[in-house]
Amino acid sequence: MAKFSFLNFNIMILSLILIGCSSNSNNSTNSASLSGDIKIDGSSTVYPVTEAVAEEFRAVEPNVRVTVGVSGTGGGFKKFSRGETNISNASRPIKDKEAQKCEENNISFLGLSVAYDGLAVIINPENDWVDYFTVEELSAIWHPDAQNNIRYWSQIREGWPKEEIHLFGPGTASGTYDYFAEVICGKKVGTRGDYTASEDDHVLVQGVSTDKYGFGFFGLAYYEENKEKLKLVGVDNGNGSVLPNIETVSNGTYAPLSRPIFIYANNSAQERKEVREFISFYLKNAGKLVEDVGYIPLAEEEYKIEIKKFNDFVNNSN
Repeated sequence: MAKFSFLNFNIMILSLILIGCSSNSNNSTNSASLSGDIKIDGSSTVYPVTEAVAEEFRAVEPNVRVTVGVSGTGGGFKKFSRGETNISNASRPIKDKEAQKCEENNISFLGLSVAYDGLAVIINPENDWVDYFTVEELSAIWHPDAQNNIRYWSQIREGWPKEEIHLFGPGTASGTYDYFAEVICGKKVGTRGDYTASEDDHVLVQGVSTDKYGFGFFGLAYYEENKEKLKLVGVDNGNGSVLPNIETVSNGTYAPLSRPIFIYANNSAQERKEVREFISFYLKNAGKLVEDVGYIPLAEEEYKIEIKKFNDFVNNSN
């Protein structure tokens, strides 16, 4: 009788092990059950955040192909409004005319804040005369009226050399350009056009880092990535010079060059599970990933608000 009970006990244990293995196998299959393509384009500023999230998501859902392109915020919204992408990276809110294009093509959408960014004002490390810029000085250099009129450093502040200012900045399709132009030069004013423009921030880094008289601006993350080649300059908005960092960007003291950055989801998130799951994954993990690529996370409560906004957007389609 004892031998029989012992045999039954062993059989029972073996059965439990097999059931557990089967359950684990099923869980593994379920975790990789999604498939499909997710197309993302837009801001070069938001690209590092989205690519970091996409890399983590690919590890969890290897059968979902996530591609992240860079055509600037404006270029991204053009594709987004035509239904060519599922998600658009944006370093500024969508414009009325871009929203109108989406509406004309029956594309509903939702903007979601994913991080904070500061615009870095940078010069060449050999520049030993600029210690900071006032907002007024930045406007004097970049305003459209400065074209053909403001050419030399000496025209900006007494004591600076009579050497040409060589300007580098994002192209006009960039949300970073739009934001800088608005807060420095004024709404619907733009900037001077005689500067080296590129949607590729690495081109701007190269330009300033190899030109003693170079001066430019772009997202803080690209400065952090290349700070051994560049010199970061503080901005004085009337309350003293402030350098951008996690604290000054998140609390708004680095004004007016602090801002939120966004992703925009369209109605494919309501219709396709892989898109929906990717965006949910993005919002739940962005706080842990944005600092790794040089950005400032939202507060935990702010991410909860964005998650609720997205869930409401998805549920409203049902």
